[in-house]
Amino acid sequence: MSSESPPRVVLKVSGESLQGSRESGIDSDALNDMARQIAACREHGVEIGVVVGGGNLFRGRIAAKLGMSEATAHYAGMLATVINGLALQDAIEAAGCEVRTMSALHVRQVSEIFIRRRAIRHLEKGRIVLCVGGTGNPYVTTDTAAALRGIELDADQLLMGKHGTDGVYTADPATHSDARRYARLNYRDALQQNLGVLMDASALTLCEEHSLPIVVFNIEAPDAIVKTVIDGPDLELAGTRVDDGDTRLAD
Repeated sequence: MSSESPPRVVLKVSGESLQGSRESGIDSDALNDMARQIAACREHGVEIGVVVGGGNLFRGRIAAKLGMSEATAHYAGMLATVINGLALQDAIEAAGCEVRTMSALHVRQVSEIFIRRRAIRHLEKGRIVLCVGGTGNPYVTTDTAAALRGIELDADQLLMGKHGTDGVYTADPATHSDARRYARLNYRDALQQNLGVLMDASALTLCEEHSLPIVVFNIEAPDAIVKTVIDGPDLELAGTRVDDGDTRLAD
């Protein structure tokens, strides 16, 4: 992207982001609030792609452990992301923004197939692009899909919305009272420390190889998406930036 291009981000949202206080499924309040925030980011001139997870509806890994063929379970999980994407598309349109849902799987009646150049053109025209269907391949997480789409769409950064944590810590803060949050984390350090709360190793390696910065933030915080996309996270207070810089703990 040229220096005169508008900012462009890819946001990864998990299926759990859409279930709110429910045990599973889609909560209308959570859905509409997320749609409002995404629309607000677009109205501020940010080009935004969204990679949608499906864990609120179906988890392929769990289904495989219960006896379903692993590949079949993963494909079912990809279809769950399509359902979430359609719900989010409808909510964003109700919030006043144009949306295009693009799937890695062929579901022609409800979405376009993901084609990189077409997706970029949608972004340039001011449309929000929802990326569903994972990568279209089993055995690959939606984290990897988010990293891949971030690279393909020439995003300035990949935003990873998390639950119950405001960044990446030296240890699980729920069980280690002395755990400290990283304000900044080097890709290599993240890989060596196997920080699974960040993303899986394949996705992290992709980001490192293509110098795609990652921002980890608490998506449950009020207006978290808007504040992270438009203002940028205050890393001294919350969030973790992962890039090729030096690792630094928050003050």
